[in-house]
Amino acid sequence: MGNDELEIKNDTEVPVTRPNANYQLSYPDTEEIKPENITFYYSRERRLAKAPKEVRDLYSEQKKTRFGLLGSLVADRPRKILFFMIFFLCILIFLLSRLGFLDDTYILDGNNIEISGTIYEGNTIIKIKKTIKNTEPYTGAVDIAVSPFHDTAGGGGFTGIDQSSYYTHRVFFSLETEEEYRFVVPYNSSELLLVLQNDRNELQMKINPH
Repeated sequence: MGNDELEIKNDTEVPVTRPNANYQLSYPDTEEIKPENITFYYSRERRLAKAPKEVRDLYSEQKKTRFGLLGSLVADRPRKILFFMIFFLCILIFLLSRLGFLDDTYILDGNNIEISGTIYEGNTIIKIKKTIKNTEPYTGAVDIAVSPFHDTAGGGGFTGIDQSSYYTHRVFFSLETEEEYRFVVPYNSSELLLVLQNDRNELQMKINPH
């Protein structure tokens, strides 16, 4: 407001003046000031223009993105290559494991078969674990023949059950998801040859009781 403007207070007109009324303003109080005519004495651009290069680079950096696990794993080309290699290996290991290539699991007509041997107090105990693999597994009698392993063919190959000395046992597979069978064989050998046979197929393997 100008020096001669009045303020109404308690129904009485009181003249209002600026504390610095004697100071000469750039524009009179009554004149409307356009934004383009206002001069700002603090200019960030002008200040940064005179700043060192390191400071200018700091302000010119893009805004940092929020931390993300996936983003950090594929932040650059080497990390992307490493990430996809690990991902591919995980998928490969999973597939090989499901197909039974990475463990001692065998497949007999829709059933996963795991066989191990244990020596306890001088007795060799054979353990067979059956797990159903698909919706139509074999159920019924399974004949098992066991004999000491003889590498007569050389190179660790199977030569079949020793007809002169073998032990037989029979188990029955049902529709239970998991079943375990244990039986003792009259052999104290570090290597045994087993043959599992039903009316469809035959499965043979070598185990090392310990």
